[in-house]
Formats: sequence, C-alpha cells, structure tokens
Amino acid sequence: MAEQDTTSALAPRLADEIRDKLIAGELKPGQRLSEAALSDGLDVSRNSLREAFRLLTKEGLLRHEPNRGVFVATPSMSSIMDIYRVRRMLECQAVAKAYPNHPAVARMRAAVTRAKVARDAKAWGTVGSENMMFHAAIVDLADSQRLNAFYAQIAAELRLSFGLLDDPELLHAPYVDLNAAILEKLEAGMNAEAAAALEAYLAQSERTVLAAFSRIDPANGAK
Repeated sequence: MAEQDTTSALAPRLADEIRDKLIAGELKPGQRLSEAALSDGLDVSRNSLREAFRLLTKEGLLRHEPNRGVFVATPSMSSIMDIYRVRRMLECQAVAKAYPNHPAVARMRAAVTRAKVARDAKAWGTVGSENMMFHAAIVDLADSQRLNAFYAQIAAELRLSFGLLDDPELLHAPYVDLNAAILEKLEAGMNAEAAAALEAYLAQSERTVLAAFSRIDPANGAK
C-alpha cells in the first residue's frame, strides 16, 4: 500500500519532467521510450514511470502499442490547427490585458535576448526552446496556475509538431524579431497593438507549420 501511495504521488512529477523534455525538443515524434533508460536517468522505479506514462498517454503526448512499448505521439494536422486555435484564445487575451511591468515580461525579454544569441550561432534547437519560453511567459501574464498547467500540455504538443519538420531555420528564425517587436509594444503599454501583432504572428506561424507538415504527412501523399 505504501509503495502504491508513493507511486501515485511521484507519477505527476515524473510526467512533468517528461513533458519538459518534450517541450525542450529532447524527445521526438515516434520515438520509442526505453523504460530502463528513463527509470535509470530519472532515478525512479519502473512502476512510477509506467504511471507517468499512463498520465501522458491520457494527455495524448504518448501512445502505448501492445507488445511494442510506449512511443512519443505524432501530431496530426487537425491537432496542430486546434493547438493554434487555443493559443490565439490564451495568448492574445493575456497580452491584451497584461500589466506592462508584470514579472513575466522580464522573462519574455530574457528569452528574446537568449534567442538572438542562439540565432547568431545558428543553434536552431535552442532558438526553438527560447521561443517556447517566451510564449509560456506570455501565458503567465494571466496569473493563472490552471492556464499555465494547461499551456504546458499544449506547448508539448506544439514542440512535437516542430520535431516533424526538417527546416528548423525556416521554422524559428523569422520569429525572433517578431517576438521582440511584440515585447516592445507590450513594454510601451501598447497592449492592443501587441495583441494584434501576436495574432498576426500566430496566423503566420500556423501557416508555416501546416505548409511544411503537409509536405511530409503520408495522408497527403508527401514523401
């Protein structure tokens, strides 16, 4: 009973850690997850890890295949469109109603600064991670732990869709300066303008991701 209680208590934290790996791009769509490697790396029992897998499978971030194991999920075009629909609802409203001196604004600024350094070094994976940090900070402007937790799941699914694309520079490079422009408007107290710029940004990002994804989606005949 004590072991079961420990497993139940530990599983959500493990799920958070694995979700963070997804957001950071450390785990790729379709990748098979090794129980042995992950349990050793995270220093946890396999029972606790399996419970975390169950939670993430319920969220749609992992999938279980009988007799084969657990795999990182592969997003569909419809799920990508839904993600961007949710992002517009959450992020644009957060920016429109934000306090310009909110602590999350400093995190947005730090993410932009680090992304520019990574862009100059052509470290596109790092640029992508800093972009995720920037947008997570936007959601944090709303001061809602529930929204933050919900967005973490959305962000993990989004990063999986990025992982399917073979041109990370095209995917990430244009948005560093767009992030900076949104931030400047927000810092100047131009919330409505910042929200409008963010909405246009998300529309452009969605088109870019869907166009690239359609070229590799087997359902669309791409190779």
